[in-house]
Amino acid sequence: MIKREENPDYLNAFLDYSTTILNKSPNSIKEYNYDLAMFLKFIKIRFNLSKETEFSKIEIKDLPFDVIKKIELDDIHAFLGYLTNIYQSKAATRARKISTIRIFFKYLSQEASKKYLLDHNPALNLKTPKKDKRLPKYLSFDDSKRLLEAASNEDNRNHERDLAITTLFLNCGMRLSELVGININDVDLNEWKLNVIGKGNKERTIYLNKSCVKAIMEYLRVRPTKGIKHDNKNSDKALFLSERKTRIGNRTVQYAIHKELMQAGLDSNKYSVHKLRHTAATLMYQYGEVDIRALQELLGHESISTTEIYTHVSNEQVRSAVERNPLANLEL
Repeated sequence: MIKREENPDYLNAFLDYSTTILNKSPNSIKEYNYDLAMFLKFIKIRFNLSKETEFSKIEIKDLPFDVIKKIELDDIHAFLGYLTNIYQSKAATRARKISTIRIFFKYLSQEASKKYLLDHNPALNLKTPKKDKRLPKYLSFDDSKRLLEAASNEDNRNHERDLAITTLFLNCGMRLSELVGININDVDLNEWKLNVIGKGNKERTIYLNKSCVKAIMEYLRVRPTKGIKHDNKNSDKALFLSERKTRIGNRTVQYAIHKELMQAGLDSNKYSVHKLRHTAATLMYQYGEVDIRALQELLGHESISTTEIYTHVSNEQVRSAVERNPLANLEL
């Protein structure tokens, strides 16, 4: 939760601009606030403006805009070094903070900010660190079937709901935030499709297969229709409900998937909700011969380079390639 009263006015102005003009999602706004609050705390230390020794207790509300005008590229580099040396931040984490800082200073360097305007942009030549290339973790086809079997266990009083959730994750590769945000009127079972709101509040259509339609229909038969809360989460419109008859939350979904993983005999520390998104993408690419552009559209990736991590080949394919070498069985 963003505590605006703890922010300087120029930071809140940037957050408002990001919400209304850049149309950033609430999650993005939270990340911006977190990243910039951390950066401004560091600036207070670097400019000797705080005697507080505990980083988390440094206040930024009183940091004047005149200090922001003094920030140079070297100060930003020093912040990134601080993240690396003190927090052992990975390249991906630093890259996200660099992106936030770039957007922040771009805002302050253009007419959009009006009241808060810099005469130069210190982040203009800020480079993004090279990210470590890691293959995504995902469930195999057999492991995915085991997880679905665990989700359908009738000992779980919410098995219809949880099976529908797991089925959508494994078949459609949607994000957690997208799933909990689905409303009933977003689903069109006649056309076998539904709409979700992805990153940047961008709406996209996800087409459903037979398993998804069946799972949703089974859940709708038991979904509560009375006593649903009317709240600021629009629970009365939500597809998936909690036992308290409110829109299901991230933690409830994460706990359900965690429990299913354990019941399926899978490593719940290795796999998570987001790994199910990786699983769906990998299975579609490896088994469905899906075009990479179609996969990009389905997953809601802005850049094709993000989707290309799923074009990796499995260890089994590498082993098979070696075994098919014509020299493999040559005896001398």
